[in-house]
Amino acid sequence: MLKRLAVVLSGLALALGGAVTLAPAVQATPQGCFYHVLERHPGADTAVVERACLLGAEGSPEAVQACYFEMRKDYIPAQLAHEACRRASQR
Repeated sequence: MLKRLAVVLSGLALALGGAVTLAPAVQATPQGCFYHVLERHPGADTAVVERACLLGAEGSPEAVQACYFEMRKDYIPAQLAHEACRRASQR
């Protein structure tokens, strides 16, 4: 009985560890970029943020820069824009 419990608990720990490992990758999308900005800067224009995040999703340095400048046009703080655009570009 004790061995079975140990095996079950070990399997559960491995399963939860895998879910935690994958969690950051789930957020690395244009959608994650969009919600990252809106959670921290609720007054942002959603159309501008969406357009910027989609620009950054391509992943090239130029795309990330275009995303950043698009957000800065809407006065989104520089650090937030940078983090969000990097988030959009990661796959």
